[in-house]
Amino acid sequence: MLKQEIEKALTVLKNGGIILYPTDTIWGLGCDATNPEAVDKISRLKGRGQDKSFIILLDNDNKLQSYVKEVPEVAYDLIEYAENPLTIIFSGAKNLAPNVINSDGSIGIRIAKHEFVESLLQRFRKPIVSTSANISGHPSPAFFDEIEEKIINGVDHVVDWEQENRTQRKPSTIMKLGPSGQFSFIRK
Repeated sequence: MLKQEIEKALTVLKNGGIILYPTDTIWGLGCDATNPEAVDKISRLKGRGQDKSFIILLDNDNKLQSYVKEVPEVAYDLIEYAENPLTIIFSGAKNLAPNVINSDGSIGIRIAKHEFVESLLQRFRKPIVSTSANISGHPSPAFFDEIEEKIINGVDHVVDWEQENRTQRKPSTIMKLGPSGQFSFIRK
C-alpha cells in the first residue's frame, strides 16, 4: 500500500502536479520545489499572495548544501538533536523555483522524519514544497477530515495513507539561522 501511494505521488510530482499528503506535522500540499508552475498552482489553490514563500522538505541534511549557499555547522546539530519537527530558515537559497524563495533570498527547510515523506523524497530526489492544506487565512487542519473540499478537489492526487490517523500533530518549530550561526525563533 505504501509503495503504491509513493509511486502515484511520484508520478504527479514529476508531471508538475500537486499532492495532498500526510507529513511529520500536519497534512500538507506539496509539489516539486524546483518547478515554478507547480508552485504557482499551490498559491492559486490556497488563494495565497505571490509574495508569500513556502517551506521545502528534504529527506536528509546532507542535501542542504544543494539548496543553501552557506550552511552554518550548527544547523546539523540543531537538526540532529531537535525533539520536535524543526523548520530552519536559511539565507542564500539556491537551485529552487524563484517563487518558493522568500523576497530576502531565504528559504525554510525541514528534514522530514515521516515514513511516507522520507520514502517519497528519496525516490523523487528533489525537494518538495510543504504548506498547510488550507485556504489562506483559514485554520490549518490537524486531521484529514478537517480539510476543505475545495482543497481536496483542487489537487492532482490525495495520498491514501494515514487519513484515519487521529494522533495530535502540530506545526513545526520555526527558527531563523544566520550564516554565522546566530538564530532567533519565529514560532516555538
